[in-house]
Amino acid sequence: MTPSVAESYRVCREIARKEAKNFYYAFVALPSHKRDAICAVYAFMRHADDLCDDESLSLDQRRTNLNTWLEAWHATSSGGPTSDPVFIALADAQKHFQISSELLDHLVEGTAMDLHGAPCTGELQHDTYPTFDDLYRYCYLVASVVGLVCIRIFGYTDPRAEKLAEETGIAFQITNILRDVKEDLDRGRVYLPLEDLERHAVSIADLAALAASPRPLTIGERTLFEAEGKRAENYYKSGQALLSLISSDSRPALWVLIAIYHSLLKRIEHHNYEVFDQRISVPTHQKLWILTRGLLQVPFNRFTPSKTGVGN
Repeated sequence: MTPSVAESYRVCREIARKEAKNFYYAFVALPSHKRDAICAVYAFMRHADDLCDDESLSLDQRRTNLNTWLEAWHATSSGGPTSDPVFIALADAQKHFQISSELLDHLVEGTAMDLHGAPCTGELQHDTYPTFDDLYRYCYLVASVVGLVCIRIFGYTDPRAEKLAEETGIAFQITNILRDVKEDLDRGRVYLPLEDLERHAVSIADLAALAASPRPLTIGERTLFEAEGKRAENYYKSGQALLSLISSDSRPALWVLIAIYHSLLKRIEHHNYEVFDQRISVPTHQKLWILTRGLLQVPFNRFTPSKTGVGN
């Protein structure tokens, strides 16, 4: 039996509630119709991620499964029948918020990047990125595209919002890279650009040794991580500038999301980038405090007039 649109959104909300972690706190601060659309997008991304990350299957099989699933989505978005609640909800959200099929394809392309390997292979057979420009493309696909989809749901009129959303995604992804550097090394991936490692006289072998047996960072290792942290801080400025450009009823949600991710970066900085002996995260009580502050903005923002634009 084909689920209704309302039932399909309910399924997506449950997926987001269970899996979204940082994102879900921001979803709560959105008006219900926008929250449903964001949950549909998240559920779509989550399934793509799950297909790509199923390590019980070969890379070839994962690519095949992803392509088959994507073809099924394309058939649905072209008006074909489906019983998949995520597809039903996403097709409805795409129609109401003018989300291009190209952006949704980019979302899947981003989740699939690790199935195809990075631009080159470095020492110790780790997938690497030679320059920050190379890494930027990766961050764009896995994070900035999410921001570009989100602002279509949030609503905006000023075209400057596009670049600011792109750069906010870069800030989020660099933060993730700093937090997950040990886990990524264990999976044979180094997202810190090789040009930056060379600049700070740090080798992949040094990082691999750290991952295998954590120890205090050397001066070069610490300055490497500090440089990446400062790069992320600069991109967070774009997030602050973006807030005033999106529809007023969505600003609290974006504020919550930026505040949680920026708090994560601040915690990494506070721990002096010692990310090899622990996985740094924002405690639930701090996320709830940020959410509370965001929700306090909701009554004011929702009754503040805003111009009609994309996604309103």
